[in-house]
Amino acid sequence: MHITEVRMRRLEGSGRTRAVASLTFDDSFVIHEIRLMRGANQQMVLSMPNRRLPGGDELDIAHPINSETRDYITDELLRVYEAAVNEGRRQYRVTAGQPSR
Repeated sequence: MHITEVRMRRLEGSGRTRAVASLTFDDSFVIHEIRLMRGANQQMVLSMPNRRLPGGDELDIAHPINSETRDYITDELLRVYEAAVNEGRRQYRVTAGQPSR
């Protein structure tokens, strides 16, 4: 499974969330509301779409099953985020003609 499109919206302000993205896999499956967040150690971390449970806990709606897939998604989002920052763009879209892996 390969990422074939990334749509990203950069957020500015003092909050931890730096960008919200949608990923399309193999031109056939999309996941919305993936967040890139600044972690406690200032490193960027991935936050998958989730919902709050009545007790206050959060439950991921969609998430990678293994660390290899999480790393792949994180690397692609960071690459697109850095390109958007370098170009000074708040909205950014990348369509891959072939797998980037």
